[in-house]
Amino acid sequence: MVSVGILLFPGFQMLSLSTSTVFEFANLEVEQPFYRVDLVSEEGGPVKSSMGFAIDTVPFGPYDTVLVVGDNEVLDATPGLLSYLQHAVVKSRRVTSACTGSFHLAAAGLLEGRKATTHWYHARAFRQAYPTVRLEEDRIFTVDGPLWTSAGMTACLDLALALVENDLGAEVSREVARKLVIYHRRAGGQSQFSALLDIDPKSDRVQTALVYARQHLQEELSVERLADVAHLSPRQFSRLFRSETGHTPAKAIERLRIEAARLMLESGDHPIDIIARDTGFGDPERMRRAFLRAFGQPPQMMRRALQLQA
Repeated sequence: MVSVGILLFPGFQMLSLSTSTVFEFANLEVEQPFYRVDLVSEEGGPVKSSMGFAIDTVPFGPYDTVLVVGDNEVLDATPGLLSYLQHAVVKSRRVTSACTGSFHLAAAGLLEGRKATTHWYHARAFRQAYPTVRLEEDRIFTVDGPLWTSAGMTACLDLALALVENDLGAEVSREVARKLVIYHRRAGGQSQFSALLDIDPKSDRVQTALVYARQHLQEELSVERLADVAHLSPRQFSRLFRSETGHTPAKAIERLRIEAARLMLESGDHPIDIIARDTGFGDPERMRRAFLRAFGQPPQMMRRALQLQA
């Protein structure tokens, strides 16, 4: 049995507790108590959340996996918490954090020289406080040896699903995500920022068309095809799309393709022509022009910069 200690402290953010449900459904999926999850704190007993109500906990103890939750204000860790983390990184298989929990890992000295991430809103403060940490502020989660860190808020679910995948395989993780009605586990290298969120469609019809587009980027995505997915005429769809998003359908599809191409650039050594093909640009020159419009530099230059940074 894999023991998981979710570490709480006064003022913790409640959303991090949703990670426990991922482990609960993993147990249901494999039809055995594979995970044992405890909510732990320095003293044990009730611990107040950022909402003001308390959650009961047990005192610090040994765990296979330790998960430090985040908070809304980047609260200072107590000496007892820091000492516990310093011992945990030696005794536990994995020490992980969600959201601003990475500040506590860094304060304990666990992240020095390692890569990590945190909530984008607190990234600048993190860099100033811990300049020796290789902060990757545009990541959903990072893994560096036994240390796993996730970005803010719902990214803790991606982290928990990745831990389940690490233990039980991709199929179990995928089934857990489906049962939790999560679209899919985002890859660790995926940006914290989403083109879909930025485009911000309002109606179900436009959202459905955009989700369809993101799932079929390799294919021809004409206005007629998207309008058919949205159950509208092409003229109605174009008018509704622009009024809701401020973009034409073609411009929005280009942004989705750029996002997918950038992720492929960052997450592997795929040839440029393969990236262009798999993201629907068709040819490298068309993708190059789109990158110049979006980033002011071609994909090859972005790749060289990433390699130098690595």
